[in-house]
Amino acid sequence: MRLDKFLKVSRLIKRRTVANTVSEMGKVIVNGNPAKPAKQLKVGDIIEIEYASKTEKYEVLVVPEGNVSVQMAQTLYKEIS
Repeated sequence: MRLDKFLKVSRLIKRRTVANTVSEMGKVIVNGNPAKPAKQLKVGDIIEIEYASKTEKYEVLVVPEGNVSVQMAQTLYKEIS
């Protein structure tokens, strides 16, 4: 699954267009490298999202086939502190 779609489906970022913009700005890092929106994710990838005042880190646990429910969205990733 593409990075921008995963961010939207997992509800880490609310809109896919915002996920695209943030990725293009270099604010999303996958496995230590800045990632483009079209980056293909796999289980075990580490995603870092840089916000204005902090950086959040997540591990991909499941790559879904399509859209998922709100309850299932939180099971797609694990927050790393």
